[in-house]
Amino acid sequence: MITSRNCWKNTNKICNDEQFYETSDWVLVMTPSNYRVGSVHLDIHFAVGECSLGSLLVAKSDRGICAIFLGDEPDALIRNLQDRFPRANLIRGDAEFEQLVSKVVGFVEAPALGLDLPLDVRGTAFQQLVWQALQKIPHGSTASYTDIAKCIGLPKSVRAVAQACAANPLAVVIPCHRVVRHDGALSGYRWGVERKRILLERETRTSTQQPGR
Repeated sequence: MITSRNCWKNTNKICNDEQFYETSDWVLVMTPSNYRVGSVHLDIHFAVGECSLGSLLVAKSDRGICAIFLGDEPDALIRNLQDRFPRANLIRGDAEFEQLVSKVVGFVEAPALGLDLPLDVRGTAFQQLVWQALQKIPHGSTASYTDIAKCIGLPKSVRAVAQACAANPLAVVIPCHRVVRHDGALSGYRWGVERKRILLERETRTSTQQPGR
């Protein structure tokens, strides 16, 4: 079981970083109504692969990777992509795109290695704050929803933080799996609680194997 002993230790330090609130290049801030309008005539290439966590869908716009979904059924993942970009042109990836999927699979299997690829993350201003905060949680550590709410300066927005985590379109890249309940217990995860457990246990194990840990 993942417990609170791995909790995020440097909340205040991280959230006071002068660059924290700067708009990230990989985030396109949108209102909820803009999602449908913004995807009109947008070409999105995608492909479905397999990893140790099950099926994995990777989608890419001309700006960068815009979706990484995990699940059990490839068809369900494609439907999720259609729901997110209902007016976009969804194009199945070619052999070259499969190489991109392989890179993402490698990252999912070993998140500590990082993913050096351009991203296109579309979200509301609030979601942007939450997702940026999630990326500050160190590999091998966890934070509570309350921690994240305090970090973004909205301590009463715990429920909204949980909703932003559930709306995360980039599994593992935006590490919503590192957010747990205040007592350290696992809670809901868009891609399944068991996948969340596996990711956290894997990260905890690899972080303790690093020199100096």
